[in-house]
This record gives sequence, structure tokens and C-alpha cells, in this order.
Amino acid sequence: MPIEIPVIALVLVLLPRRVGGIVAAVVTVALGTLLFLKIADIGVQSAFQRRFNPYLDVKMLSDGWNLLSGSIGTFSAALVVAAAIGGFFLLLWLCFWLQRQLAAATGPAARAAAVAFGGLLIVGSALWLFGPTLGLGRIADASALPYLGHRLTLVQESIADMRRFEKDLAAQPNLPPADSLFRAVRGRDVVLIFVESYGRSAIEDPRYAPLIRPRLRQIEEQLDAAGYASASGWSWSPTMGGLSWLAHSTFLSGLWIDSQARYDRLMISDQPSLNSLFRRAGWRTAAVMPAITMDWPEAAYFGYDETFVAKTLGYKGKPFNWVTMPDQYTLLAFDRLVRHPSKASDKPVMAEIALISSHAPWTPVPKLIDWADVGDGTAFNAQAVSGDPPRVVWADDERVRTQYIETIDYSLQTLGDYIAHFGENGVFIILGDHQPAPLVTGPDASRSVPVHIVSRDRALIDRFQKEGFSLGMTPRKDAPEPRMDTMRDRLIRGFAVQGPVPVHGF
Repeated sequence: MPIEIPVIALVLVLLPRRVGGIVAAVVTVALGTLLFLKIADIGVQSAFQRRFNPYLDVKMLSDGWNLLSGSIGTFSAALVVAAAIGGFFLLLWLCFWLQRQLAAATGPAARAAAVAFGGLLIVGSALWLFGPTLGLGRIADASALPYLGHRLTLVQESIADMRRFEKDLAAQPNLPPADSLFRAVRGRDVVLIFVESYGRSAIEDPRYAPLIRPRLRQIEEQLDAAGYASASGWSWSPTMGGLSWLAHSTFLSGLWIDSQARYDRLMISDQPSLNSLFRRAGWRTAAVMPAITMDWPEAAYFGYDETFVAKTLGYKGKPFNWVTMPDQYTLLAFDRLVRHPSKASDKPVMAEIALISSHAPWTPVPKLIDWADVGDGTAFNAQAVSGDPPRVVWADDERVRTQYIETIDYSLQTLGDYIAHFGENGVFIILGDHQPAPLVTGPDASRSVPVHIVSRDRALIDRFQKEGFSLGMTPRKDAPEPRMDTMRDRLIRGFAVQGPVPVHGF
């Protein structure tokens, strides 16, 4: 029981009516603020395992709307949001009205209310002070002001964090000259592929390992038969449950981007991205982003020569709910538009691809088809309307987990098959962007994600293996989990001609 309730009630009863009305309004605003923060905490905690930060997280409201409307439709989403907002303000109005009734009480009614709430305050205070000692637990508490104080402290810490980030941006990176970069992979396509929600739990959680570990072994055998070697490790992501762009920018910039504020500041900085470094060294850089459906001005920071998004990838099939197109189409479109365009280029390609078939709501689950049948994507239409809609799948937690791991399995199978058939002499870096939400992983799951290096250059793979990567497609359980902001420089050193990757890494 919040001790503040009887305190506020006593104040309203004892103060003059006009002053009581002002107090009621102030209390209602405070209650609305607390209720909003509590609801936001529930949402952010369930998705990202942390509390809501007013300074950093307000922008996520628009992202939440995009996901909700993309999953259940704009009209249904608008009804849900309108009902939630209406219910919120109705509750606040009811609270204000009840407080006004207390403030207006006179005579015997006021005295009875004062006695009742005074007694409740005494009992509540006693329970607050002595309940835990008597083994009754914390039945009563006075936590509203500390709660708001903690949130203000969080905002102050976030402002201080941005000051530290400014110093990180001001520090000039010590990079080799452009003509000496990436000599170990000179002349070859380098393809960086982020697999949505592909985290450590997919490989090690007993609920998911029976499906994914055999899949990784099958991919390893398939790649080996096609002449490829592979090595795998872990990397610690700055996010979980969503906000994939924080992981992308952390990997590519070499800076720890764990908030939207840091991301926004990075986008207008001069910090060189991995993409821009490849471009300086003579590669043709490209981004393949099937999830991008609106303007994407942030692309300018990364240094792409070409950017392909949902509307420019040529997909004519039906979407898989929020997912605009299946991964198989995305990879074949990349092969057609970037690696083998109609206007040929003599430059090798450095491409960044975001695969999204394993993005929530994880229904329907795509199936791999013959590559020759992919065409303009209409071959997937029957798959796109199959299975249960999100509202049915998400009514059952176990069903959500099953659908999640099936989409991860599909993405991995598709990647392995693509490289085996179309990889040529490319170098592939495949990694997850983050773990899925705690609903899938359980509480306190690791934030690390798998990282796979695939190439026909076995000497290159050996360099990563000697520094701690596991040979093959399955990372060692006891392998280190270096932060994702170290990966840019690790690849720079790993793809150099001389010198190994530092020992303190993978």
C-alpha cells in the first residue's frame, strides 16, 4: 500500500476547499506522470530488460507505432492506441473527481474521512516500518518520491553520458593509410550480413539448440563441400529485443552506441565507418535494407555508394506481415543488383545487408524454395498469407518461441544455401544484431550474439581461429564475448596482410 495515499487524502480533507482543488490538480498530474512511467517501464523492461529513460526513449514511441501498425494494420492500431489513451485519461479524471469530493467534504463526512485515513496512515506506517521485521513482507511502502527522484537521476546520468560520448567522438582514430587497408581481402567482395534477433540463446538455450545446432552443422558441411571454411565467435551487443540500428552503428563505427541520443549524434559526426573505410580503399559500397520503408537520411553517414531499400529491391510479392520480403528474395536481389549489376564495375563490393525474416511477429514462417523460382517474389505469395495471424500466435507464449526459432532456422538455412550456390570468392561476415525479447530468451540472458566468418581463403580463416574463434559454424561455449564496438578495428586488423588479430580478442 502506498503511504502517500492516506497522506494526500488527509491533506485534501483538512485544507480549505479552494486550496484542496489546487492540490487535487497537482496530485493528478503527478499520478499521471507516475502511471505513464510505470507503464513505460513495463514495456521497456519486457523488451529490453531495463527501465524507461525519459531522456533517451521518448523517440521509441514512433517506432512502437510503426511496429504495431505494421503487425495489425493502421486502423486496428489506431483503435488500440485511442482506447489506451482514452482509458488513461479517464482514470486520471476519475482520480481528480474523487479528490475533489474529498476536498469538498464538510461536517461529519469530513471528520469520518479524517479518522479513516488517519487510521490507515498509522496502520500503513507501522506495516512499512515493522512489516519486514515481523515476516509480513513489504505490505506498505512510500516509494513515489524516490521513484521520481531515481528517474531524474537517470536523466542527469544520460546527459553526462552524452558529454563523455562527445569526448569519444573528438578522439581521432589511429587508422592505417587507405592504400594499406584490407590487403588480405583485396579484389574480393566483402559482405556483412546482420541476422535479425539472432542471439546466443538460439544456439545454447535447451529449447532452441536441438533445432539450431544441427542446422549450423548442416551449413558447415554444405559450405565445406562448396570449398568454404568458417570460424565463429561471440560479440556483446549494445541492445536487445529491438533497436537493431544501435548494433549496426556500433559494429560499423567502432563506438559504443547504446542509446538513440548517441546514435543521432553519431549520424552527424566525422567518425569513419567500416563502410567508408572500404570505399576509401577502393571498394564499391552498398546497403541492402529491406526493412527501410521511409526516408533514411542516416544512410549518408555510413558512406554507401548505393542504397537499396524495400521499394527499390523490386519485390512484387506480398509482405509477411511487418516483414516486407523473405530473406531468400533479399539475398538474390543483392546478387542481381549489387554483385552482378547490368552496368558492370571493376571494383569489388563491400555490402551491408540486414535480413529481417526473423523479425517479430515471426509469422508466417518462410520456406526456402528453388532459387530459380524466386523471380519477382510473387512465388512467395502463398507463404505470405499462410499460418495464423500475429494476434493468434502472440496469445500463446510457447507458440511465439516456436515461431521465433523457426524463422532463425530459415534465415540460417537460406544464408548457407546462398553462399554455397552464389558466394563465389567472397568473404562473408555473418552476425546477429541482438538477442530477442526476454519473452523468448528468459530473464538475465546474455547479450552476446554469434559471429561467423566464411571464406574460401583458409589462411584468412586460420588467422581468426588462432585468436580464439572456433573452427566451423558453432562458437565455443567458453569463447570470450568482446563488445561489438571492437569489431570494426578487429576486422581492419584481421583483413590486413601483416600481424595477427590481438590476443585479447576472440
